[in-house]
Parts: sequence; structure tokens; C-alpha cells
Amino acid sequence: MDNTIYQITLPTPYAVGDVHCYVLKDDPITMFDAGVDTDESWDAMVHQLDEIGLKPNDIQQIVLTHHHPDHTGLIHRFENVNAVYGHRMTDLWLKQDESYFAHYESYFSTLYDQFAVPEQYRNVPKTIQNAFRFQGKRQLTNIIDEGQEIPGLKNWHIIETKGHAQSHLSFLNEKDHTMVAGDHLLKHISSNPILEAPLPGNERPKPLLHYRRTLKKLQSFSIETVLPGHGDIFNFQSKLIDHRLQRQEERAQKVLNYVREHEVTPFEVCQFLFPKHYNKQFGLTMSETIGQLDYLEEAGYVGSITRNGVLMYKATPLYS
Repeated sequence: MDNTIYQITLPTPYAVGDVHCYVLKDDPITMFDAGVDTDESWDAMVHQLDEIGLKPNDIQQIVLTHHHPDHTGLIHRFENVNAVYGHRMTDLWLKQDESYFAHYESYFSTLYDQFAVPEQYRNVPKTIQNAFRFQGKRQLTNIIDEGQEIPGLKNWHIIETKGHAQSHLSFLNEKDHTMVAGDHLLKHISSNPILEAPLPGNERPKPLLHYRRTLKKLQSFSIETVLPGHGDIFNFQSKLIDHRLQRQEERAQKVLNYVREHEVTPFEVCQFLFPKHYNKQFGLTMSETIGQLDYLEEAGYVGSITRNGVLMYKATPLYS
């Protein structure tokens, strides 16, 4: 084996466009992520594996960065794969855990009540079913997390990188300083920190706060090359993290200026931030909105109170 890692680029039915997988020619032959479950994606996979001298049956194990269907879709089509690794939250999605998704729908129903979200934007069951449609049709064989090792992947370090997904892991080769980053770190844009239901009994995840913390965490690692899930491969620079954090803070300042003059619901803030997009991309825009409010509240810029079951946000006296 040559220990080389190869990029495989697959089409998706999503607005994000193509998604990348990475094949490590080592022993065992390992694939990071697995595209989306469509015949078009599978045909592209077979063709590009052939270009690097492999067939689907040569893939022995698959490692998943997170649970989103454009990263898990083809895992069941690799007949010789005997191990699939990922985060425990990824496994809940892959096995379509009935109790978790009953909780998921109930949780978002209550959450959207608190956010004053009108009924026409409450499409959580449809969102879940759309994910199931294109995701992989097998479960994890092994659950992994930061600090653990993946058999056969010498020199690879698992880094928990929550934010875009609660299930997100990145993988850093400590020998050549290459990182398989999934959707955590992209070249041209920040990843969307997406709202998710917690495990039953846990507090609501705050994905933007997680995203900021895990971005900062990357600055403590020796990273040279980033292999992202979308877009171009690029050289890592610590100042990219600083730039991403600054841009997020600038958007939060826009929200702060708005709530200085209004006591508002999260839905009203979403309309203000994304007047042209919230109708068609409600899940993403509401996730971004709550992320900015979480950031401002943790920093002490805004406070929230509940009126008739609805969360209301307003600038704190020091910043009003």
C-alpha cells in the first residue's frame, strides 16, 4: 500500500452541491465518509475508485465525520466493509432509533412554541424523512470519540468538532499534518451550526457556541492541509479561524443593534436577519438566528424572559 489519501467527488441532490470522500490506501483500505445514497452518486464512486486502481470490494472500513446523509449514504453498498466507525449520535440516525425521533419531533414542537414559529414552518417530520431517504442503510459497528483509536489508522487522531452537527468528528494525521475535516472547516464559508434535539434529559445543544469552541481548539493542533467535505482542499492558517470568529461576531452585533430597540421573539429575529431566505431555508436560518442569540446571551449582551410560553430577547441594560 502507498499510504496515499485520494479525494472522491460525488454529486448530491442538495443545494450545497458535490461532496467529497477520501480513500486512504493503507492496510486496511479506509474511506472517510460515503456520499449520498443515489445511483448517480454510486456510479461516480465506482468510476473514481477505478481511476485510483480500486474496486468497491477493496474498501475494508469506513469512517464517518458526522451523520448528515450526504456523508453516510453509500455505506451499505460496500459489500466487503466489515467496520463502520462514527459518533454515537450518528448511530441514532443510521438505525432510525424510534424513541429518539419521537423525542426529536416532540422536542422541536415545544421549542418552536417557545420561538413563536408559525405552523407553516414546522416541517421537522418531513426534514427527518428526507434525511432517512438518502442516508446509509446500515448501522455503525463501532462508536468512536476523541481520545480513542481506529484500528489500522496509525498516526490518526480523532478530534471532536461539534457545531455543524452534534455528531461531528474530524481526523488529523499527526505524521503529515493532514486533517479530514468533514463540514467543520471549509475554505470559503463558515459551516452552518445546525439546531438539533439533545438526547432525552439533556439540555438544548448550543451549536454556534460549540462551533466557536471547536474552531479555537483546532488552533492548538499542528495542521497543514485540510481535506474538507465540500469545496477546495486548502492549507490551514490560524488566521482563518480568527476571521471566521470575527465575521460571526459582526453578525451578532447586527442582532444586538436590532434588539436594543425591540423586545423580540426568535422568529422575529430570524425574519430580520434573513428576510429573503427564511421562507425557503427555515431550518438553516433559524439555527443561525438562535446561534447568534446564544452567543449574545452567554456574553451578557442580551437577556431572555418567557412571556406566555414564548421566549423574548432584549438587550441588557448595560448595552441597551
